[in-house]
Amino acid sequence: MAIQRALRDDVVECALPRTTRLVAGADLAFSPDGRRCIAGIVVWDRVDAGVVEEVTAVRPARFPYIPGLLSFREAPALLAAARKLEHVPDAWIFDGQGRAHPRRFGLACHVGVLLNQPTIGCAKSRLCGKHTEPSIRRGACVGLYENGDRIGSVLRTRDGVKAVYVSVGHRVTLAEAVKLVAGCCTKYRLPEPTRLADQLVSRRRRNV
Repeated sequence: MAIQRALRDDVVECALPRTTRLVAGADLAFSPDGRRCIAGIVVWDRVDAGVVEEVTAVRPARFPYIPGLLSFREAPALLAAARKLEHVPDAWIFDGQGRAHPRRFGLACHVGVLLNQPTIGCAKSRLCGKHTEPSIRRGACVGLYENGDRIGSVLRTRDGVKAVYVSVGHRVTLAEAVKLVAGCCTKYRLPEPTRLADQLVSRRRRNV
């Protein structure tokens, strides 16, 4: 927790590059015995709507499962996978939290600071904060707040489906994070890069 509090001031909120064509989606799974962490990264081309690269890495799970401290368990495998990439993504979307975290330093922040690349947290569930319910229409968005501070956004990516929780990771503004996540959602609830990364680690898990 002290490390998270110390590093959270390194998070920068700034505009994305004008060109954000290549978006990396990152997700993780664990081996059936829970001893190994499997990281998968899919680099997705927003213009061609196709995959340009996918990589995986497997590392021992040396840190216990503790909500709010998942980056210490998952980041080593993610960083190992990132080192394999031949393409440099313009932005990253993580299946996890960014600023929408009790200490404002979730997985997307932690890995974003270590990589010094634009990162976004897009989680399927809420870790902290309160919000009203967005309308059921695709694109509806409301703020996620804690102690009076806006820590993220709650975005409906498809009509009538559960919303996702979007927050800043590093080197992006919240408004741009929401716009990029929405733009990467095709016909599914999750943005295409992280949806494909989830499928990638599921396949890899069967062979670990």
